[in-house]
Amino acid sequence: MAKILQLNFSTTGGKKTTLTVDEPRADLKAVEVNTAMQEIINADIFKFEGHSLDTALSARIVERIVTELIE
Repeated sequence: MAKILQLNFSTTGGKKTTLTVDEPRADLKAVEVNTAMQEIINADIFKFEGHSLDTALSARIVERIVTELIE
């Protein structure tokens, strides 16, 4: 089963964007994720359409099952 951590932000331009992390740690806590998202915002290293990340909106782990039919 594949897992992805989705970090959802708003930008200073008023748009929403998502950063994803493949195979996040199984023992992640909400407080850790929130702290990391604030650090990402404070570092100001990501720009989307020329705008910085502004607000941490939400985070979630998405799991999906992939069944190969033909390899």
